[in-house]
Amino acid sequence: MTAPEPSEGPLDIQRLWTIVGTIIAPTSMITALLYYFGWHHVYWFFYYFGVNSTTLGYGTTDYLIRSLDVLYVPLTVTAGAALLAFWGHDLLRRRLTAGAVIRLLRRALPVMAGVGALLTLGGFWSVLARTFFLRRILVAAPLSLAFGVLLLAYTLHLWRTLPTPPPDEGTPELEGDSEGDGTEPPAPPAPPAPTPGPPRSAAAALAEWGVVLVLVGLGLFWAANDYAAAVGETRARQFAAELPTYPYAIVYSADSLSLTAPGVRETRCKDPKAAYRFRYDGLKLMLQSGNQYVLVPERWSRVDGVAVLLPRSPSVRLEFAPPLAGSGASKRC
Repeated sequence: MTAPEPSEGPLDIQRLWTIVGTIIAPTSMITALLYYFGWHHVYWFFYYFGVNSTTLGYGTTDYLIRSLDVLYVPLTVTAGAALLAFWGHDLLRRRLTAGAVIRLLRRALPVMAGVGALLTLGGFWSVLARTFFLRRILVAAPLSLAFGVLLLAYTLHLWRTLPTPPPDEGTPELEGDSEGDGTEPPAPPAPPAPTPGPPRSAAAALAEWGVVLVLVGLGLFWAANDYAAAVGETRARQFAAELPTYPYAIVYSADSLSLTAPGVRETRCKDPKAAYRFRYDGLKLMLQSGNQYVLVPERWSRVDGVAVLLPRSPSVRLEFAPPLAGSGASKRC
């Protein structure tokens, strides 16, 4: 049994990361990804309420903060899975000297390659068509692509690091004459040992790892993108369900705002000298972004609910009341 050739995988990855780091600054790339996922979260949150998020004046800091809600779970799960994979690989590497483990691994490699090929095919198929994964299971299609490519690459890595199998040592015994002369037949000549192929070039190894990392990165990016949309819509549903527990936002205005949202009541003040002559009850403040308020009716629904974008100005004043006080807690104009 010949010793396995040293694997160049870790060195190849280290070289690849060095090349990528010289082209793309890691800090800039991470900031861009956080900004993108935060934007996606905000877009789908307000899309649930029928608001175009581009009109809200969100800044970079707002999107970066929102991205934490999106990436907390994916990063935790990915880090935990990667740690388990590293520990499992280290345990397997330590046991590769045992003959029984090597024989078992040789039988398992075709199965691993088949599963990886099926997962990769399912991921690529979902890119081109709307498959069962896309319709039924969240992030199943992108994770199928990422894990399938990883499994294929790892299977190939194990196959390259396995020692060369020895030639068959069992030879049939030659039958002597019935009397036996006490001499042993000459042993057949041993077959020549297999010679390893030429080593791969550094460029080929870097190109292979580069393609693997690109496909895995695209799959994880796709999964995080879908997860961001799901989190944004989930947070919107949660906000709509908890509207009765939020404080009331009573709007006072110098001029009529003509708000006709369901459940919103306009009251005209009788005092002609009042600075704010109109009061609007039945609203809840969603957020204040940029230079405007976003309000929704207390009885908002997806059937007839609307969202109100109210610019901040000296002619508009907001007053808040606890949810148990009722929408008409303040009667002052």
